[in-house]
Amino acid sequence: MLTELETTLLGVMMMVIMLGMGSSMSYRDFLIAFRRPKGILVGLLSQYLIMPFLGYALALLLGLPPAMAAGLILIACMPGGTTSNVFAYFSKGVLALSIMMTTVSTLVAVVTVPLLLSFYGGLAGLSGDYVIPAGNVAQVLVVLLVPTVIGMGLRKLNANIGATVELIGSMLGVAVILFLIGSWVPRNYQMLLDTGFPVYVATIGIGLTGMLLGYWLARSLGQDSNRARTISLETGIQNGPLAVLIITLTFSGTMQQEVLFIPILYSLFIVITSSLITIWYRGHATTEALARDAAKVRR
Repeated sequence: MLTELETTLLGVMMMVIMLGMGSSMSYRDFLIAFRRPKGILVGLLSQYLIMPFLGYALALLLGLPPAMAAGLILIACMPGGTTSNVFAYFSKGVLALSIMMTTVSTLVAVVTVPLLLSFYGGLAGLSGDYVIPAGNVAQVLVVLLVPTVIGMGLRKLNANIGATVELIGSMLGVAVILFLIGSWVPRNYQMLLDTGFPVYVATIGIGLTGMLLGYWLARSLGQDSNRARTISLETGIQNGPLAVLIITLTFSGTMQQEVLFIPILYSLFIVITSSLITIWYRGHATTEALARDAAKVRR
């Protein structure tokens, strides 16, 4: 269970992260993106078709208890997190596509996340105390859209201020995950030791499988390898801190700790797995760039 201070800090940090995300975009970016929306639409399909079904399927196949199933399905239904933008940058992906996907998936999350949670929660048989009310989720998302819009306003007002806030917001995304791990893991290490193998399979598997499926969906729908790698990262890296915030505002006591378990573990392992995938993707991007340069020379 997170303390009241940790919950407050998490809420403040999420507001700053969303401010930073808004500062990365301008209204003109939306106009440009919607003229060629295919990449974003492919990303949304990955985000809101693949991931929620994957979360439900893993919870069912691995026989997770209701609290952990609720946490896994919540993570699966989340929009992309700003952390994905950092990994997209270091993987030599298409950063503009990553940022736009994060922003658009967060905007549409106000409608999609409550609907998906209700659908897959019901399908998984979650009821009573383990149901996350759709209204709670929608309220949190609507509140978080306010700093996003303010960030876009800052970018329009002064590009330098916007860029600074964007950088702070992106780095804070990583800081929040480290904060969650550093504050929660030491208090619950015995629970980590006692946790069965299926929970770790679900926690690690949802991110890795999401990246794999996101990549191949993007390729099958005509995206080049670089854009597909970007969509892959955006698909597998969910907004873990947002899931944690929703849980802390919905549950309390022992139940909160039980539902929080998988989102916290996910936030830990996604940093590790994304780092490894980023190194691999960066290598492929470098190889492809060298091949293109060699082809130009031969001409």
